[in-house]
Amino acid sequence: MTTWTWIVLLLASLATAIELFLAERQKLHVLSHRDCVPDRFADKISLQAHQKAAEYTLAKLPLSNVGQVYALLLLLAWTVGGGLTQLDGMVASFGLPDIWSGVLYLLLFFLIGHLLEMPLDMYATFRIEAKFGFNHMTIGLYLADMLKQLLLMLLIGVPLGWVILSLMQGAGSGWWLYGWLVWTGFSLLMIWAYPTFIAPLFNKFEPMQEGEMKSRIEALLRRCGFESNGLFVMDGSRRSSHGNAYFTGLGNAKRIVFFDTLLKQLEPLETEAVLAHELGHFHHGHVKKRLLVMIGASLLGFALLGWLMQQPWFYAGLGVAHPSSHAALALFMLILPVFTFALNPLMSYFSRKNEFEADAYAVANSSGEALATALVKMYEDNASTLTPDPWYSAWHDSHPPAPVRIDHIEQRLSSPDYS
Repeated sequence: MTTWTWIVLLLASLATAIELFLAERQKLHVLSHRDCVPDRFADKISLQAHQKAAEYTLAKLPLSNVGQVYALLLLLAWTVGGGLTQLDGMVASFGLPDIWSGVLYLLLFFLIGHLLEMPLDMYATFRIEAKFGFNHMTIGLYLADMLKQLLLMLLIGVPLGWVILSLMQGAGSGWWLYGWLVWTGFSLLMIWAYPTFIAPLFNKFEPMQEGEMKSRIEALLRRCGFESNGLFVMDGSRRSSHGNAYFTGLGNAKRIVFFDTLLKQLEPLETEAVLAHELGHFHHGHVKKRLLVMIGASLLGFALLGWLMQQPWFYAGLGVAHPSSHAALALFMLILPVFTFALNPLMSYFSRKNEFEADAYAVANSSGEALATALVKMYEDNASTLTPDPWYSAWHDSHPPAPVRIDHIEQRLSSPDYS
């Protein structure tokens, strides 16, 4: 094995060890607080609900640990285990033209990876989620979703793969810049097209019915100067009892979507406050900033790939016997998480900072008290633990822990500027 091999294997092993260490901290911390509701929530959440959240959190940790080890083993199998080389040999036996061989190689790479990960996903859905009363998915619906995803991969992935591989093989050493432009355009197209053409393949979206809820939301949108292409209710209960709300789309295609489960959980004023939080993300430019970060990161990624694919050690050190454009793409996607793993806490930090800013916007433009009560209900209904380990939370959580988030809202409510 080469120095490059050892670097990848050591970093991958270190990332797995850190994840297992953090999971153990989370387990011990949640267990130690399982039998006592935090004082500030004692009059809002029952001990039974608090314990359910603890048990739900603890039930997911072993599967997460298995997933971490499994991912490491798959990385080894694909690379030094010779998996990519064997896949290349199998595809070459069909005698297709180079680019179409590359497209087939990448399709099989994604399909095999998805099938290998499916047992863990099914266990999470039909065992853990079902045990705690969250899963509404049937085997038939699960398989139908998987078939639709496969068809989308063929309809969208094949043309995209063909274009990228054509650039890699025919546009010279500067292919990566053209590839980045294509990828950026594709990403923007998908953000625009998703709410109108893709999401309806999996869920039903009904316009929100007239009533107090809709009136409050429309009044909030007018106050905030926000324009959308409609208010929709999604049949999230078809798959899960977890509740949520989100914005999707770009420009005139923006939609506001509420899970039907969320609307059943919250009062109209609480729903308004949750929406005001989401509007806060737009007001502070969080969506645009994330999009710019994604575009910038993809530019760096394409430039790095453009350099790596010209280095013989990149292939030889990771078990690829025959360098090619499609092998370079597969290798890059496999090892990228190994080198970006250390960025997780930084990304989580900025995400939580954005959540605080969006909460402050909601307090200023709706009811801070209603936002706090809505969040407590959502934490309870989704069985989110109120007592995560601080280290685990700092590394993983994109949203602040409940006590910290409620404290922040209450500080805004008590500030002289609030009225």
